Amino acid sequence: MFQIGDYIIYRNTGVCQVVQIGIPENFSILDSDVQYYFLEPLRGSGVIYIPVNSTVFMRPVISKEQAMELIASIPTIPEQPDYTKDQKALHEHYKTLLQSHDCTALIQLIKNIHKKSAVLTAKGKNAGKTDLQYKKQAETLLHEELSIALGIPVEEVPAYIRSQIENTSLA
Repeated sequence: MFQIGDYIIYRNTGVCQVVQIGIPENFSILDSDVQYYFLEPLRGSGVIYIPVNSTVFMRPVISKEQAMELIASIPTIPEQPDYTKDQKALHEHYKTLLQSHDCTALIQLIKNIHKKSAVLTAKGKNAGKTDLQYKKQAETLLHEELSIALGIPVEEVPAYIRSQIENTSLA
């Protein structure tokens, strides 16, 4: 069970903070015996009410140590761009990676699309809308989680990642 103040990953919403645990008083149709997490998304506004015993995906944000190990592993995560022209299959492939809620899968998705875009640009072509949409979504989810894990503002995460990779490669 999560505690008040915990940061968690909730479905594809991304990072949320547990701000309260209890029974929402403004929900008259709810079973008054069910406890709810009151989640505030890091991005956006409002409160998400989710039963404590829900089976929807929720997990704690990774630790600072896990974040540092993840960043150090980025150069070793293979790039395997998907060049399929079937947009539905591409969409499903990217969606599956996002829904894994795994930081390594998010990095692989970002690296794959970055590599694919570079190859297409070299050929005088542009990256597709689906690629760009999923790359942005993966970056947002990853950067939010790393921001919380590392205790730095989300807008500083890309520069932090670059500096850590550069420092590792110079060592």
